[in-house]
Amino acid sequence: GYNYQYIQMIQYIKFKDKILSIIIRSSYKSEGIEFFTPNDFSQQLGYMNRKKGHVIIPHLHNSVKREVSYTKEVLFIKSGKVRIDFYDDQKNYLESRILNQGDVVLLAFGGHGFEMIEDSEIIEVKQGPYCGNLDKTLFDPVMSKKIKIKKNKK
Repeated sequence: GYNYQYIQMIQYIKFKDKILSIIIRSSYKSEGIEFFTPNDFSQQLGYMNRKKGHVIIPHLHNSVKREVSYTKEVLFIKSGKVRIDFYDDQKNYLESRILNQGDVVLLAFGGHGFEMIEDSEIIEVKQGPYCGNLDKTLFDPVMSKKIKIKKNKK
């Protein structure tokens, strides 16, 4: 069935043990480097906290052939407040969360929709190349009276 878990300020939205989304709250803090995605995700999401003077050795990324079946996207909430609605792969509504300035979300599987609670700026990062109409299937959003907002635990 449906479950969710909180690890500090990292929130995994799951359905039937499948990770649909990962939210990193703006208040999250850790030492060093940490990745939150399984190795098989075509989009990797990590966090770095490095002290002044720390050096990341210059490097190139090698040409490695990868097969990407589903678009994964990362959204950075630059300003404002956004409600995100989560759906399973069959377009069934699951729950909603509120994202605030500084929050980051990886959208991996399932469906998702958004409503701007305040004027908002969002930066989106996803794989390419962009395939136009082939990239997504649109469907009707959840009715307002059915929205279930899961609270952000501190």
